[in-house]
Amino acid sequence: MELWNKGTAMNAFVKKFTVGKDPILDLRLAKYDVQASQAHAQMLCKIGILTEEENRKTNQVLEDIQASIEAGTFVIEETFEDVHSKLEFTLTQELGEVGKKIHTARSRNDQVLVALHLYAKSEIQNIKTLCKALFQKLISLSQKYKGVLIPGYTHLQVAMPSSFGLWFSAYAESLIDDIILLNAAYQIADQNPLGSAAGYGSSFPINRQMTTELLDFSILKYNVVACQMGRGELEKATSFGLAAVGGTLSKLSADICLYMSQNFGFLTFPKELTTGSSIMPHKQNPDVFELIRAKCNQVQSMPTQVLSLVNNLTSGYHRDFQLLKESLIENVEKLKDCLTMCNFMLGHIQIQKDILNQSMYQYLYSVEVVNDYVMNGMSFRDAYQKVGKEIEKGSFQPNTKVQHTHEGSIGNLCLEEIQAKFRKYY
Repeated sequence: MELWNKGTAMNAFVKKFTVGKDPILDLRLAKYDVQASQAHAQMLCKIGILTEEENRKTNQVLEDIQASIEAGTFVIEETFEDVHSKLEFTLTQELGEVGKKIHTARSRNDQVLVALHLYAKSEIQNIKTLCKALFQKLISLSQKYKGVLIPGYTHLQVAMPSSFGLWFSAYAESLIDDIILLNAAYQIADQNPLGSAAGYGSSFPINRQMTTELLDFSILKYNVVACQMGRGELEKATSFGLAAVGGTLSKLSADICLYMSQNFGFLTFPKELTTGSSIMPHKQNPDVFELIRAKCNQVQSMPTQVLSLVNNLTSGYHRDFQLLKESLIENVEKLKDCLTMCNFMLGHIQIQKDILNQSMYQYLYSVEVVNDYVMNGMSFRDAYQKVGKEIEKGSFQPNTKVQHTHEGSIGNLCLEEIQAKFRKYY
């Protein structure tokens, strides 16, 4: 069934190409299309298109469909182009002529628009919830291991003293920036596009403010052309939020893979959480974090995918938009899986202590010695030159007592302040 079909049979080859993955992807959108259809039916009743009894019957069938979606028994058969055609077919099958009225004053264009907006709102909140759990885990680990020093690196060369407390809380605070971008995407999603029809409105006296309230949108997307121009804008904004979280997870995973190697040995995980080699019996590989890194790098490519699809399109609807759905849904699911797995793995992390006792890290303290000279009256430039010459001559003596007290440093992690900042933006 195609909502646009006027009675002419469609070529099967063309149909398969144009339908694409919609019947599969739309299972993720089904409950939102039902919600929007319920709100739309109630509004149609308000303006006299449906009677009270017709609205009641329509709502009951939609409730039954929603129950099957929640139970996991709802399917979109190959005979249907998408979830929208399946819903209208079911309503017509159950209610006859009454079911045929549901599409009054709306187009499939704004059906998918409102479903995507509702989906994005829900999934952004789900991702924020997972970010919160990971944030709390990182803060807890930062507090627990704040006294364990590790090397800090620039250019992958030993640079200055750091700590696990500093390292864990750095990723915790980075998640706040990601939350800010997710919030921006949520605000864009939290606008009701329903009622724009094919992008140019309707001659029916619809009440768009009513559906805005029924669907719990904060505000209406007023201009009907702007609603359709929101296709691509919604996915673009969401993609940047997802990519930001993906970037944080990818960098964290890369650090963990590096720190797990025998050359570093800063941390490890129980053997049952790692994988081995088919020929090297000693191997304990960080496959989980390698996959998180790779999957999150895929998520970070989403903005490019979206921009490539929508760049230079004119206003109004284009079938190109159909492909945005696949990118959005797949990357949302991928990121949720990575957040869940990362949080699980960090719950089992094993930290190595006394890392800096090795002689290879003695130059880690060169800046500390320079600063000691400065605090005792020497100019910074002279102190820098002096320590540099000591290192060249092999006479350098490290001062391993690290005293960093300013906000956000090893000795003053500001974990309470970081948590307060998280609460402010979350």
